[in-house]
Amino acid sequence: MAPDFTGATPDSAAARFWDEQYRVPRPALTGRANPVLAEIAAGLAPGTALDLGCGAGGDALWLAGRGWRVTAVDISASAVRRLAETARARGLEPSVAARCVDLAAGFPEGDFDLVSAQYLHTPFELPRARVLRTAAHALRPGGRLVVVDHGSAAPWSWNRDPGVHRPAPDEVAAELGLDPARWRVERADSPRRRATGPDGQSATVVDHVLVIRRSEA
Repeated sequence: MAPDFTGATPDSAAARFWDEQYRVPRPALTGRANPVLAEIAAGLAPGTALDLGCGAGGDALWLAGRGWRVTAVDISASAVRRLAETARARGLEPSVAARCVDLAAGFPEGDFDLVSAQYLHTPFELPRARVLRTAAHALRPGGRLVVVDHGSAAPWSWNRDPGVHRPAPDEVAAELGLDPARWRVERADSPRRRATGPDGQSATVVDHVLVIRRSEA
């Protein structure tokens, strides 16, 4: 499946910034899924998934390799193009739809059993609460929204500003303002883990994990 650039904003500062982040291929990033997502999704029956801010595509490829049909979106055309090429090379092309989307301006159509927002942070304007609220509404009955945020900054992070507020999972959930009768917080915690950076560095980091499940009814 060819990458879709109809939602691209190639001339924006955000698109140029993230293109620069993904301009150089880093096999370490495309070769693995984010560990919290892998932990959660490993126990789920495969269905349809939406990967918000897919970046190098490790999550989308991991999910597709386990039977999921994945729509993977990112503002970086370079990231989207590389993900499509890697999916094709691995024989996963039928299961991965790579799309260039500026989430500040639009949201992918469809409904999903799993929506993943892994480290959806940016130095540019992004109505994140609105994006995540829209994601929750895009869930099928019984579907899950998995939000993993940085609770601390790794040494290789583009954002190591000590003054940045990193909202706890319950803060993120409150900001979404979802009806608790229709969306239930299934997990909200802040585990520590040993992380590996794009060039092989390692450090202990904190993740803020929020899992919201839509009711079956």
